[in-house]
Amino acid sequence: MTGNKIQHCIEYGKSFTYEPFPGRHERRQIGENSSVYTQCDKAFENNGYLQSHERKDTEEKSYECNQCGKAFAYHSYLLIHQRRHRGEKTYECNQCGKAFSYYSTLQMHERTHTGEKPYECNQCGKAFSQQRYLQMHKRTHTGEKPYECNLCGKAFSRHSHLHMHKRTHTGEKPYECNQCGKAFSRLSNLKMHKRTHTGEKPYECNQCGKAFSQDSTLQSHKRTHTGEKPYECNQCGKAFSHQCTLQLHKRTHTGEKPHECNQCGKAFAHDSTLQSHKRTHTGEKRYECNQCGKAFARHTTLQIHKRTHTGEKPYKCNECGKAFSHQCTLQSHKRSHTGEKPYECNQCGKVFSHHSSLQIHKRTHNG
Repeated sequence: MTGNKIQHCIEYGKSFTYEPFPGRHERRQIGENSSVYTQCDKAFENNGYLQSHERKDTEEKSYECNQCGKAFAYHSYLLIHQRRHRGEKTYECNQCGKAFSYYSTLQMHERTHTGEKPYECNQCGKAFSQQRYLQMHKRTHTGEKPYECNLCGKAFSRHSHLHMHKRTHTGEKPYECNQCGKAFSRLSNLKMHKRTHTGEKPYECNQCGKAFSQDSTLQSHKRTHTGEKPYECNQCGKAFSHQCTLQLHKRTHTGEKPHECNQCGKAFAHDSTLQSHKRTHTGEKRYECNQCGKAFARHTTLQIHKRTHTGEKPYKCNECGKAFSHQCTLQSHKRSHTGEKPYECNQCGKVFSHHSSLQIHKRTHNG
């Protein structure tokens, strides 16, 4: 072998010092996988790579890293591995300048520029830029979950998901906000949290222009335009646009009231209702009308009060067209059409369509 570059790749313009390399280089760029290891289904670009991979299972790993103790079957692998410790990045992307320790990592990175996705799922046709992404995707078809938690037995399709799950047992929160010190178990949660400091709202509704800090919140918001209610109660069939609203609704069937007042012991199904109730003890009225200055303990009560200024009557009877400012007033009015009288006197049995009428009637018994 001489120093002359006697072979040349016609597709990518790279030259090599001896014959076998151009063919291998072209297959790597095209993404062919001509050899498959039967024990793990990993695919390789030629038989040479396949044979090297097979040795990992059979050969002794006699080359050990003196920094972290990791062992390798080949001295060349050890030398490549040691670049991590030295921080050496010899392979640079000629498009963006980003550098990498391994040539294979550079090749994968370059696909972010070219958009190349050579690994295609033979079941649904979805394509991926890296083979490992394809292998993970295939588990969505097979349902395979090879990574199991040794503490609770829960299984996952990805090792990264298992790693994150384990933090629910250890309580580990390695991602800390450098502004307020709050810590998170997931990097994605930290990134979302940081938007509370920056005010960034990158997710915008293409119908009304309203922006949100989280994509999940945008998706929930879009249902206000479509009217979609994908979450249905399996007991009464009532549907909701948000899962959390369905969970709260289910308590009307179970009678569950997990939120208890620590002053009087009264329990509530919703935490928001408990918070409002607590103000009956403190006398706090934080919601003030900007027109007359009257204050209220609940925001909903303030909104209802404002209609006395605006004259707004959003609740309309679908039988006679009469409109009301309060929903409860509309419900009372509807009884004039149905004849329903749900309020009964426990002393004489007389029934009334309105609760106020029952209260007036009771005074006739009290003298």
